[in-house]
Amino acid sequence: MTTKFVNRTPETQRAVIIDPDMAAPHAPSSPRQPQGVPAARRYDESRLDEAAGLAIALDLEIVAADTARVRKPNPATLFGSGKVEEIVTLCEEVEADLVIVNTTLTPIQQRNLEKAWERKVIDRTGLILEIFGRRARTREGKLQVELARLEYERSRLVRTWTHLERQRATGTTGGPGETQIELDRRMIADKIKLLKGELDEVRRTRSLHRSARKKVPYPIVALVGYTNAGKSTLFNHLTRAEVLAKDMLFATLDTTLRTLKLPGGRAAIISDTVGFISDLPHELVAAFRATLEEVLEADLILHVRDMSNPESDAQAQDVMQVLTHIHPDLDKSRLIEVWNKIDLLDEEARDILYSRAVLDRAMNKPIMVSAITGEGIEKLLSDIALKVDEAGTEIDVELAPQDGQLLAFLYTQGRVLDRFDDETGHIHLKVKLSDQALGRYEQMTGRA
Repeated sequence: MTTKFVNRTPETQRAVIIDPDMAAPHAPSSPRQPQGVPAARRYDESRLDEAAGLAIALDLEIVAADTARVRKPNPATLFGSGKVEEIVTLCEEVEADLVIVNTTLTPIQQRNLEKAWERKVIDRTGLILEIFGRRARTREGKLQVELARLEYERSRLVRTWTHLERQRATGTTGGPGETQIELDRRMIADKIKLLKGELDEVRRTRSLHRSARKKVPYPIVALVGYTNAGKSTLFNHLTRAEVLAKDMLFATLDTTLRTLKLPGGRAAIISDTVGFISDLPHELVAAFRATLEEVLEADLILHVRDMSNPESDAQAQDVMQVLTHIHPDLDKSRLIEVWNKIDLLDEEARDILYSRAVLDRAMNKPIMVSAITGEGIEKLLSDIALKVDEAGTEIDVELAPQDGQLLAFLYTQGRVLDRFDDETGHIHLKVKLSDQALGRYEQMTGRA
């Protein structure tokens, strides 16, 4: 009997990252801006760092990374012939298995680069789709990612196969002369149709659950933000939950709901969902549209930002671009920016950030927090409680000593603004209730 074991662990793929810079010619370099100061444009190293984060999320070993200036994109290969040869040499020197191009390639460009470099080539869209495919856990998440992947692959049926000659007509093909590529496109279209049908069914179930939640007088609070901004860490701190929170891009993909206890005892429902990223593939935006639309229906949206990142302003613009694309008439009065990771800033950067928060002209002032240390969390919870009750109705209530159940309801489902206990033991309250909570209160007291 052999004592040797077969190692079935796949070998780590060695990757080279190439970030094409197709922007206008660069101005003379200037000193790097301090933390807390808005960045006018993304730095080359920041783009490379983000691309490296995406690669690490797929367990790839990064052996080289470089920025490639592209003054005039080549329709066939994106890069000029000299740069293509230069990258061939680099790949051979570091013994790379694949090349990641940090932009969206056309199918022709991807095929030609794979020929020239004799290695697998992955563009930014393909990389993000692969990460989403690995991270999806729920049935809806898996269906959404598979739909996005098929939409992406449908446009890439330009492979250099040897069997693209005309096929003989059979009972299952479209007729005389249908090519293999046409057959594959039709098969993908059929799969897409099937997936959309399954997704519609899942979304109908989600809609029923959402309707049921609306009947319960709990306000909904949604977390949105750039990937790795600290949404899940903040979510865990607020709810004492144990959602996966890692210093990793797209650690969270599927939406998670938990109960949030607000000051005064009132409860709310808070949701943590997928993070955004610059140049988010349109296939994913389309596939996750229903999920994102549900987030935008929340009573309050918390836009979590990583203020330790010099690209925070650019990242915030990316998030708002996706949100307004899905909901052009987004009500900004329901949105609060949460400036996270202030524990990573030095004293000078904090002072700059505090001044920015004070001078911010947004309808709701930003709130500075650290989801790790808890700094600013009480202020955040207080502001959430005030904001979700803005649209409520104030009522005066007098309760007898035996009305304990009604008193508990008012404390948990409303915001008690004032309380006075008289000599007879009766309780006099001024309470603000949402429309749903007010309706429930009237039913409980027989006033409906």
